[in-house]
Amino acid sequence: MNTQNNARSRRLDCDLLVIGSGASGLAAAVTAASQGLKVIVVEKHETFGGATAWSGGWLWVPGNPLAKRAGIDEDPQQPRTYLKNELGSRYNAERVDAFLDNAPRMVAFFEENTALKWVDGNGIPDIHGHVPGAAVQGHQVIAAPYDARNMGRLIRRMRKPMRETSFLGMPIMAGPDLAAFLSMTQSLKSFIHVSKRFLRHLRDLAFHGRAMHLVNGQALVARLAKSAVDRGVTLIESAPARQLILDQGKVLGAIVDTPDGTTHIYATRGVVLAAGGFPNDMRRRKALFPRTPTDNDHLALPPVDCSGDGISLGESAGGVLEVDVASPAAWAPVSLVPHADGSTGHFPHIIDRAKPGLIGVLSTGKRFVNEADGYYDYTAAMMTAAPEGEEVASWLICDHRFQRRFGLGHSRPFPLPVGPSVRSGYLHRAASIHALAEACGIDPAGLSETVRNFNEHARNGQDPAFGRGSTPYNRKQGDPLITEGNPCVAPIEHGPFYAVKVRPGSFGTFAGLKTNGHAQVVDRSGAAITGLYAVGTDMASVMGGYYPSGGINLGPAMTFGYIAGLHAAAAQHSTDASSNAQDVA
Repeated sequence: MNTQNNARSRRLDCDLLVIGSGASGLAAAVTAASQGLKVIVVEKHETFGGATAWSGGWLWVPGNPLAKRAGIDEDPQQPRTYLKNELGSRYNAERVDAFLDNAPRMVAFFEENTALKWVDGNGIPDIHGHVPGAAVQGHQVIAAPYDARNMGRLIRRMRKPMRETSFLGMPIMAGPDLAAFLSMTQSLKSFIHVSKRFLRHLRDLAFHGRAMHLVNGQALVARLAKSAVDRGVTLIESAPARQLILDQGKVLGAIVDTPDGTTHIYATRGVVLAAGGFPNDMRRRKALFPRTPTDNDHLALPPVDCSGDGISLGESAGGVLEVDVASPAAWAPVSLVPHADGSTGHFPHIIDRAKPGLIGVLSTGKRFVNEADGYYDYTAAMMTAAPEGEEVASWLICDHRFQRRFGLGHSRPFPLPVGPSVRSGYLHRAASIHALAEACGIDPAGLSETVRNFNEHARNGQDPAFGRGSTPYNRKQGDPLITEGNPCVAPIEHGPFYAVKVRPGSFGTFAGLKTNGHAQVVDRSGAAITGLYAVGTDMASVMGGYYPSGGINLGPAMTFGYIAGLHAAAAQHSTDASSNAQDVA
């Protein structure tokens, strides 16, 4: 249809339109605005933040300024060596170089010019410590905690923390903050820290109705949103993009359903797709995800509104969905959490698997992986090893001592009671391993033999079957209070015993639109589509569908958002949004 003849619609004009308000989209918006562009961000949901607001917030950024200031100055070829060994034939030199060259610049740009300040994660190793090029330090950063009072009324427009990974709506930061919560009954210092955090949170709930001390992905999104507004970026929520506006192969904007009605937003420098991939697009999931015949076979962690809108928009302009990836999604083991109000939620098992005194088993009762390895590795192994014809699932098994010390999934450690998790059916509990197996539908003889064999070696801090605790990453994820011996291994022998069922889930998708090193969407011939960018999980994974380290989602997401913002600011393509522009579904 001719957009100029639609009397019921209105028109907005800008230089750059960003579709999606997670870290990648906001990074593009802030970067472009800092270069003098007029930017509009539209968000499908009624609040901004996307999947980032529910994330751990870590970014993988080799060579970042915080590491350099700490005296960590690695050879720039080291992360390339690591990625070449990790990605193999899926190593794309153009895009990997674009990422590794620009990631440190991105961190410096936001640190020096915006409200986004960082905390280093210098002590976090790459996941696969046996692979040449793997680093033991200096690759991670996270947004510094943020006082949401600095946002003013803007905080009311931000997505609240994920219910399952927060405590009464209070997010807990990985690192010293989390360590204090896990050791609060063993350390007076930790108890004081936790008490202060909790009392402040109760005050914030009373006065603001939500957490105001923001950490993790919440802090990242809040700092980016504040930076965007400070630079004049327009944020519009409850505004799903329906169509791209095209003219002779160029993307000139999009048709958006805003609270003020259908709006044609023309963007002289183009459109950035940052809508969160397709983790909740059931049609694409069934086509691309392994062993997912029904809608319930995959427990996606991103919000339900991350449902493939950006991918579909990109395809409508000639973009191509890249499916030649090692995995279509960033796998994570996830348990289904029944809530008292009758709803259910998803809990990612990131922290508990590496702690000493826990194993993961299949329905056969047999272990199948080093539980202390990465969440992606655990889930990939589970999907491969689960018996054919059965639901893909495993059970995390521990004893009472473990549950009271670390918690198990969504069931919290002491002093919080474990009874509600048992009564809701989230946890199974039994006086013996044999009885626990029967309650879970696990082969009792198989599980009894597995626990017996595991305990025999675990009493000596060993795991000859899978080498648990053999890498720096394993040990970093283990019990921080164990400084000698193996912090990842302990026997399972103090009843009662507990089990939680975990199934395949993901932090988002790796399959995405094909792009070049400038984050431009390319067509089937490899030519860039003028005026169209894709970042975050709308862009095909620069890691080729592998998961070499924590933070490989948000690190590239923000970096390519930064790249897209700079490229759009320098773009010289025509700014003529002519009256005969055609709308293409």
